[in-house]
Amino acid sequence: MKERVKKIDIHVHSVLSKVGCPHADGVGHFTTPDELRKMYDDIGVEKGVQLPLSSPEGRGRLITSEESYMLAKEHPETYFWFCNVDPRQGYNTANFDLTVFLKAYKDMGAKGVGEVTANLYIDDPYMYNLFAACEKVGFPLTFHIGTKGVSYGMVDDLGLPRLEKALQDFPNLKFLGHSQLFWSEMSGDNNAKIRGGYPKGKVVPGGRITELMRKYPNLNCDMSAGSGANAFMRDPEHAYGFIEEFQDRLFFGTDICDPRNAGSDMLLLAGFLDEAMEQDKISYDAYYKVSRGNALKLLGVEDK
Repeated sequence: MKERVKKIDIHVHSVLSKVGCPHADGVGHFTTPDELRKMYDDIGVEKGVQLPLSSPEGRGRLITSEESYMLAKEHPETYFWFCNVDPRQGYNTANFDLTVFLKAYKDMGAKGVGEVTANLYIDDPYMYNLFAACEKVGFPLTFHIGTKGVSYGMVDDLGLPRLEKALQDFPNLKFLGHSQLFWSEMSGDNNAKIRGGYPKGKVVPGGRITELMRKYPNLNCDMSAGSGANAFMRDPEHAYGFIEEFQDRLFFGTDICDPRNAGSDMLLLAGFLDEAMEQDKISYDAYYKVSRGNALKLLGVEDK
């Protein structure tokens, strides 16, 4: 019998302690290592990639790269880590050499950049400056797409035209796409009314994500959060084909950022992948890569 694998979570947010600012709702807090460990054990996750939040458009409290480094240092059984740099960092100019920061974090063990949540257009000069720095240092970049002046995240239009231009302009930068505005583009019937939500029902052929994945080998998919889980679980038959076709560029994730996420629908994706493998809906190779192998390869870590 094919065995389930312990997963690597490409997207999680934790803090060393709950001392400090709450979430913007005034109630929630990011998970501590002990809280996250319990949630991981419940759904079969070995380790996660800790993502700092360095832009003020986020959930309230900032999570620094330094705190993320300490999380991974003190809890190596639970965390890998990315660093993060707000594109306005460094005297708030669009031509500051951000590799000064990125190289320092790389020397400390960071494996990438993210989650980028600055509410700037993807083709803004500040954002392009960050992309160029990541490409030069060799870091992958995890991004969130949002709406200008409404939600956090890099800004793009319906159909993701600005993302496509960035994929063309930075062919050696691995982009990891995430968020409702990204995953709603899975279906060809996406429109302004449902964009950014959690659309239900069968996926209609002609979705922009599939088109972009086929055209640009530097686009990867972060399957985390309710948006990622919904994109796959809304139409299992479509999901199985998508997973097989793009098995080398899909990354299991959760986006756990609060103890209240325990029991959330977004955590059901782990079981969905397990069952798809066990029922021969997807190949074992695809299952392993998406659940674990792709993340370890991206992080430069050999499997045990």
